[in-house]
Amino acid sequence: MAAEAHLADGRLVLSGELDRAAASALWPQLAAHAGSVQHIDLQAVPRLDSAGLAMLASLAAPQLRLSGTPAGLDELIAAYRLSPQLGFTFTLSPVV
Repeated sequence: MAAEAHLADGRLVLSGELDRAAASALWPQLAAHAGSVQHIDLQAVPRLDSAGLAMLASLAAPQLRLSGTPAGLDELIAAYRLSPQLGFTFTLSPVV
């Protein structure tokens, strides 16, 4: 399934696998939102890789909320040491 993105109810909703190819394809559409997205819905994302995580980080506003936890998310956050001390602050929201 090709990755897709759309805005709904103040959230950026992503679907499909967020890998290098998907990040490259989605970036032109999402670049205008860089640094301003406050809620990213990942409920329809089954898996992401480091390129997908880099795209999420570039889109993130100072206080980011994520919904859904695709395979690989926790491991990549730990591997890249993304933390509030490094300017990456996020909250995992329960699925609604």
